[in-house]
Amino acid sequence: MSSKIRYKSPRALKPGDITLRSISFVYIGFLIILPIIAVISGMFKGGLANLWKQITLPQALFSLKLTFICALAIVVINVITGTATAWVLVRYKFPLKNLINALVDIPFAIPTVVTGIMLVLLYGPRSSIGTFLNKQGIEVIYAKPGIILALAFVTFPFVVRAVQPVLMEMDKDMEEAARTLGASRFTIFRRVVLPTLLPAILTGTALSFSRALGEFGSVVIVAGNIPFKSQVSSVYIYGEIESANTQGALGTAMVLLVSSLLILIVLNVIQRWSNKYEAHS
Repeated sequence: MSSKIRYKSPRALKPGDITLRSISFVYIGFLIILPIIAVISGMFKGGLANLWKQITLPQALFSLKLTFICALAIVVINVITGTATAWVLVRYKFPLKNLINALVDIPFAIPTVVTGIMLVLLYGPRSSIGTFLNKQGIEVIYAKPGIILALAFVTFPFVVRAVQPVLMEMDKDMEEAARTLGASRFTIFRRVVLPTLLPAILTGTALSFSRALGEFGSVVIVAGNIPFKSQVSSVYIYGEIESANTQGALGTAMVLLVSSLLILIVLNVIQRWSNKYEAHS
């Protein structure tokens, strides 16, 4: 008895489908693609040699170095605190849990400039905490600790919200089996839980790193615009625009743009790998 495999022919696009796709493509083009093209074309107007000169200026290099150092520090902080927070919110029951879960999203709702003002009021030289820290020789505002605090606040939800749904959907049977075989809690987490959480953790950290590279509102308040001390790339770019040095601003912006695009590519690879792993498991 022979059987035939029937292939479904692709569904013909209706006028409504074509209109919806066209609107989406046009919107994405005007909102994302055209600004990127404008930045890339503007970079090379003064020539490649001048572009390289602007990127390698000592002040530009310092701002880029400071930006990447702070962004990498935030990645390490968010991997630990974000994963731990997601674990507590999913695996433990405690009073006011729903309120704390809602507070995680507060950095998404508060304008970043307000975040900077809050940190200045809390850690500024005129505050009680800031005065105490200054007496101990610890400078927060207009220094690296202030930048890291601001970035930690605005990027905190990324890892939590990436890891939390994965933890909620995890089957605990493998953990129970490992516990029955005598594995310690740390071994269970490292050998059973972590491999499942890893794609989500990497996704959250990639988003945190990308956001930290371009953060402006909170950083400009807590870091100021002090060259060779607390001037990050976003503030440096703003200063170059104010000084009518468009080429210098675009040169530094190109480094951040390329870095963000690379992060997005890596993120897409991680998501595809995660989907394939889930399909085969």
